[in-house]
Amino acid sequence: MTSEQSRDSGQITRWARPTEPGIFPEQPDELTHFMMVYKFGLAEIETKIKILAEELAHKGRGNPIEHVSPRLKTPVSIAAKARRIECPLTFDDLRSRIRDIAGIRIVCSFVSDVYTVADMLTRQPDVNLVLTKDYIDKPKTNGYRSLHLIVEIPVFLSDRVVAVPVEVQLRTVAMDFWASLEHKIYYKYDPDIPPALRDERPAAAEDAARLDKRMERLHHEIHGPRPQP
Repeated sequence: MTSEQSRDSGQITRWARPTEPGIFPEQPDELTHFMMVYKFGLAEIETKIKILAEELAHKGRGNPIEHVSPRLKTPVSIAAKARRIECPLTFDDLRSRIRDIAGIRIVCSFVSDVYTVADMLTRQPDVNLVLTKDYIDKPKTNGYRSLHLIVEIPVFLSDRVVAVPVEVQLRTVAMDFWASLEHKIYYKYDPDIPPALRDERPAAAEDAARLDKRMERLHHEIHGPRPQP
């Protein structure tokens, strides 16, 4: 079973142990518990998003959420990021410095829906907004667009309550389409891409952004603005 398959099946205990020996100095049981807390946090916020989507659909507002994709970094991926940012491989340091171990992607219909869903989620009293990075307002140099939030959500364990950080990425269908194909085209080959081809990435992202604006305009002309919650 691959890491991706294990992640999709939710079998945290199967892949919580690193495949590369000696990655973490702590005991394997500690690593399993460390990962489980993030799994629980991810489950909590995924439930919140599903409730929002179902409620909006029931109210007849039109569900702004197209689909949701949760993901949990593997221990190997966590260790690789820790090395990149020069973070010691201790659980305390990982907790404080790596805030995207748990992540969830919310794909929305239109740009306005991205901000509406983000607002609905972060208005909930037990969701603490820690950080916002708006790559829709200010795209990355390669053209990447998305709204990134780091939120903390309480997880009630048997002996304590833990505030678990989760990275929430919100984007439109067009942004998600661009990001998915851009990753497939350029993954692992970025340093070797000719400059002329590299320059096409932001141009393609602009095409996707124009499509977003056009489709939202058409939606407004046919249905009117989507009612606000």
